[in-house]
Amino acid sequence: MTDRRILHHPVLGTMPERNTVHFTFDGKTYKGFEGETIAAALLASGVRTLRVHEEIGTPRGIYCNIGHCFECRVTVNGQPGVRSCLTEIKDGMVIESGKRQPTPLKRKEAARHV
Repeated sequence: MTDRRILHHPVLGTMPERNTVHFTFDGKTYKGFEGETIAAALLASGVRTLRVHEEIGTPRGIYCNIGHCFECRVTVNGQPGVRSCLTEIKDGMVIESGKRQPTPLKRKEAARHV
């Protein structure tokens, strides 16, 4: 697992020591640091896709990173729709990406217009 965090910044200095926490994302174990958001921990671990578009399946990830766009929604400990850019990582969290959903209404509408 590659850690892509900036630990020594030329202007901000060295990142202070923090406790490590472990969590899973889609069944794989990752580490993060106390006080870090889910999005930051995943990004530092090289994860870019947090969910896929519900209807068409295209990948989605971190977009605004300030909680406005909802592109980074994940399921946390069974609760869907959690914005990963605003949610602090906790030890033992079980996080799942958003999956493509069936669109039966769209198919029925298309059949009526043919």
